Amino acid sequence: MSAITIDRTGTRDGLLRLAMRADAFITGLAGMTGIPLAGWLAGTSGTTLTFEYGMAAFFIAYGVVVFGLAALPSVRRAGMCVVIANLLYTVAALVLVLADVFPLTATGVVLTLASGVYTAVFAELQYQGWRRARA
Repeated sequence: MSAITIDRTGTRDGLLRLAMRADAFITGLAGMTGIPLAGWLAGTSGTTLTFEYGMAAFFIAYGVVVFGLAALPSVRRAGMCVVIANLLYTVAALVLVLADVFPLTATGVVLTLASGVYTAVFAELQYQGWRRARA
């Protein structure tokens, strides 16, 4: 015996919603982890304690907002906004390293560029989900 499921909603936004929720969860978790580790991160990466607390708060807020956006009845417009936000973060991470805003250590450079790669990967996943939802 086999079961056949029928999509009764008529939407194809599952990948976009999944990518947005995963991004929101991981980013929010990174923010919550960043608060108790802010002192260690600042010392290890070459940034300041204020910057680390600010980024942790931003990550938590971003996670809450994106998780809420993923629950909207139609996520196409919100999904594109999240893709653009992720691309902007990727560029900002690169600029932070190249502009020498902080005296980053090698670990700081790696962590900053890794966060830029993370947002670029999620921007691509979300964009693919947006394209699929459009069809």
